[in-house]
Amino acid sequence: MKHPVLNFLITILFCSCFHIEGYAQGEASSTLEETGLWNGLYIKAKLRKNIGYYGEHHYRLRNSRNDVNSFVGRNRQIYNRAGINIFFSKYFELVFGPTLVLNFTPEPGNDDYEHITLEPRIWHQWMFIMPKMGRVKLYHQFRFEHRWKRDNGIHDEYKYTDRYRYKFFAYIPLNKKDIEKKTLFFSPSAEIFMHSGKSIVFNPFEDFRTYNGLGYVLNANITLFAGNMWTFGQKSVGYEYKTTHIIRVNVMVGLDLRNIENKLPPINIGY
Repeated sequence: MKHPVLNFLITILFCSCFHIEGYAQGEASSTLEETGLWNGLYIKAKLRKNIGYYGEHHYRLRNSRNDVNSFVGRNRQIYNRAGINIFFSKYFELVFGPTLVLNFTPEPGNDDYEHITLEPRIWHQWMFIMPKMGRVKLYHQFRFEHRWKRDNGIHDEYKYTDRYRYKFFAYIPLNKKDIEKKTLFFSPSAEIFMHSGKSIVFNPFEDFRTYNGLGYVLNANITLFAGNMWTFGQKSVGYEYKTTHIIRVNVMVGLDLRNIENKLPPINIGY
C-alpha cells in the first residue's frame, strides 16, 4: 500500500541528490563530527479545554576538542522553545510560538570567537495522532522553523533560513496495555530535516535523526525518558556528510491548571 508521506520524502531526497550531483564536485565522504549529552525539560500544561502551554528547555553539551568520543567537554547550546498548544481534537494538535537558542563558542578561550551568540526563531508544528493499534500509538509531526542564525566568529553576520521537519514516532507500553502511572514504554522515532535560504546552495538536506529510548511514567505529572540519537547530515559543499551520536536524558512534566473538578490526566510523554 502506498504511503503519501513516505513517497513525498523520497521525492525530496531524490531531488536533493540530483541537485547536489549537478553542482558539487568531489568524492562523497562521511565523518563522525560530534558526540554529546542533551538534557531536556518538556512541559505541557492544560489551560483550557482546547488551549495549553508547551515548552522545551535544553542544556546541551558536546565532546571536548581533542576527543570526539568524549560526549562531554564543552557547552554547546541552551535551547528554549515555547508555544501556545491548541487541541483541535484528540487526533490533531497545533503549536506555535518563539524560540531562543544560545550558541556557545566552539573554541573556548579563542578571542576570534564570541562566547555566546543568540539565535531567535519562530516556529509552528502540526501533530497528527493516529488511532491506537493494539498497544502502539503512532504520531506524524510536521514542524516548521524560521531562523535568524550566525556563527560565533567575531565578524560573522546573521543569515535567515527556513527549516522543514517531518518526524514519525511511536509509543509502545511494555509492562501494561496502556500508558498510565508506573508504565515502562519504548519510543522509536525517525526525523528528516530540510532547509532553504540564500546561504543554502548545495545542501538542502540538513539532517536525518533516529532517536530511540525508554521512558517511565513516574506519576501523573512526571515522566522520565532516556535514549540515544544518531544523526546524518549534509555539509555545505554538498558531497561531504557528518554524523553525530547524542545521549539524551529528558524529564517530561504534565500539568492541568484548569479550575475544574474533572481534570484530564496530565501525563506528558513528550513529542
